[in-house]
Amino acid sequence: MGKTMTEVTDLMQSHRSIRKFHDKAIDQCILKTILQSASSASTSSFLQCVSIVRVTDKHKRHKLVELTGNQAYVEQAAEFFVFCIDFRRHQQIVPDGYFGYTEQVILGSVDAALMGQNALLAAQSFGLGGVFIGGIRNNPKQVAELLALPQQTFALFGLCLGYPDQIPQQKPRLPLSVIVHENTYQDMDSETLAQYDQDIRDYYAKRTHNQKNNSWSDDIAAKLHKEARPFIQECLKAQGFMTEK
Repeated sequence: MGKTMTEVTDLMQSHRSIRKFHDKAIDQCILKTILQSASSASTSSFLQCVSIVRVTDKHKRHKLVELTGNQAYVEQAAEFFVFCIDFRRHQQIVPDGYFGYTEQVILGSVDAALMGQNALLAAQSFGLGGVFIGGIRNNPKQVAELLALPQQTFALFGLCLGYPDQIPQQKPRLPLSVIVHENTYQDMDSETLAQYDQDIRDYYAKRTHNQKNNSWSDDIAAKLHKEARPFIQECLKAQGFMTEK
């Protein structure tokens, strides 16, 4: 048991996003195991309110490259999954049920994240690699049309999977002293942040590709000083969510 747990935690802590893949298909038995592992994730109130769209059509894959911000690996990866909130089947079961609540967006988002992480970990256990694609929300209306997503569904993120053709350096994560709080919330210590910023500068300076002199604080400032998909709320409403008053 101890050996198995060590293998699992080593796998978790060795995570790297893979964006370059060998041209090799994933065996169908492995693929089925990955999807079964995803569906075995915890689910809020046993609602099971997530669907995965496996995109195999070459034309749709090519279009998704454009819709996700020209991320070529969406097309190049052996497999591409789109994880969606799905209350459509619940509505089929209970047509007069209560739908459109923001809470249902949260439930679906949590369940989808758990399923996505299970899928990636299962894939990594077979020697595969992958990367999550938040860019699936760059053009939610067009993605919904492309994948024929009905009301009460919404595409949250994608997942590329394949055999890695790169071994990128691993990005340092925030120290536990910053992200773990005991009993009450504690503001971040400035000295700890300064050290982490330096760790990130060192990481960027040493990595093989796209070297830069940014700190983590620099990266966060750049991201939070620009629009963050301000159209998402309206697109969620168009799909039947967040309609409560």
